[in-house]
Amino acid sequence: MKVKLNRWMAAAASFAMIAGAHAQVDMSKSTVTATSKQMNVPTDGKFNKFSAQIAFDPAKPTAGSANITIDTGSYDLGDDDYNKQVRGAEWFDAGKYPSATFVSSAIAPAGGNKYNVTGKITIKGKSQTVTVPVTVTQQGATETFDGALPIKRTQFDVGTGEWKDTSIVADDVVIKFHIVAAKK
Repeated sequence: MKVKLNRWMAAAASFAMIAGAHAQVDMSKSTVTATSKQMNVPTDGKFNKFSAQIAFDPAKPTAGSANITIDTGSYDLGDDDYNKQVRGAEWFDAGKYPSATFVSSAIAPAGGNKYNVTGKITIKGKSQTVTVPVTVTQQGATETFDGALPIKRTQFDVGTGEWKDTSIVADDVVIKFHIVAAKK
C-alpha cells in the first residue's frame, strides 16, 4: 500500500561537497542522506552508492570544484518494499534516471571554515542552481566536508501521481552530506 511509504526521503542528490586538493574521498566514511517528513514524522534514507570528483585548497577556495554523482537506485529506507517503491516511476524512476548529480560552478568563503558552494543539481532530468553552505574541518591528513541542502521534491518531479499531494509526504526535503577525504 502506497500510504505505507513512511520512510520516503526524496530528492537526492546533492551533495557531498568539496574535499581536499584533488583529494581521495573515503567512501567508507562518507555519507549522503535525505530527510523528509511523512505525516509530520521525520524519515531518513541513505544513498549507498555515489561518487565524487573533488578539488579544494583552503588557500584558494575559488579555484575549487565538486562533481557528485548519486546512484538513485541505491536509495535505502531500511525496508525492501519501501526501497522498491521509491525507486519506481512515481518517485526516483531509477530505471529511466539512474543518477542525480551536483556540479559546482563557484565556491566562495563565508567566514572561518565555512564556504558557499554554488552549482547545478539535477534530479529526474530537472535542474536547478543552488547554493550549499559547507563546513570544512581539517584534522591530520583528512578533511571533512559537512552540509545540508533544503529542496522541494515536487520541483524535481519526485513524488508524482497521488504522491504529488504534499499532505502525506511533505514537499520539503533536506539532503545532508558528510564527506571525508585524504589531503594530498
